[in-house]
Amino acid sequence: MASRPGGEMASRPLHFIFLCDASGSMSVNGKIEALNAAIREAIPKMQEVAKENVHAQVFVRAIKFADRPEWHIGVPVKVEDLVWTDLAAGGLTALGSALELAADQLKVSVMPERGLPPVLVLITDGEPTDDFRNGLRRLFAEPWGKHAVRIAIAIGEEAKLSVLEEFIADPEIKPLLARNADQLHGYIRWASTVVLQAASSPPSVTRTAAPAGGPAVHVPIAAPAPPAGPSTAAEVW
Repeated sequence: MASRPGGEMASRPLHFIFLCDASGSMSVNGKIEALNAAIREAIPKMQEVAKENVHAQVFVRAIKFADRPEWHIGVPVKVEDLVWTDLAAGGLTALGSALELAADQLKVSVMPERGLPPVLVLITDGEPTDDFRNGLRRLFAEPWGKHAVRIAIAIGEEAKLSVLEEFIADPEIKPLLARNADQLHGYIRWASTVVLQAASSPPSVTRTAAPAGGPAVHVPIAAPAPPAGPSTAAEVW
């Protein structure tokens, strides 16, 4: 519907991208199963948040990375139509290449002109086995990559938090460490609802990131509540 003077602001596209580690270590202790279940369970809540916000039209994509990255959900899918297909684990951790793949789709020529800052949610249990910093440079070289809301979730103690901090590049947002399945579910639910709501809220709408560059748009995000710890040592990743 065409906008009219004095009418409501038309909804703007917001691209939400999961970057999911599917390396071999994710097959240990049920981590890949927990990741799949957490995303599936978060989708209905994500759809509710999107439905309540008339300012944004949410599209979801996903990248999986192991020996190499590939689009798990390549074509942007409206969140109301989103169905998650389970990931399988095996291989190395080509995170740098995954960031390059994301950067290619965050180019000004690809992204919509009136879009909101995209949300990138990185979920990993290890450290990169390729050139992570080159991939990060490629991501930050794109204005939409630089202006994106970037969230990182570490699965277990083996994840390299310093890498996740470089990816986030915001002192006000820290990596989240999930030590068991319940914590992972909680953090993915938070990223899929609270973060999505903040990124698509009216302040973000009125302060849309400028594709041509300019100062970064700060999206205030309430930190998640500290999750309950595992009840037994066997539950710890």
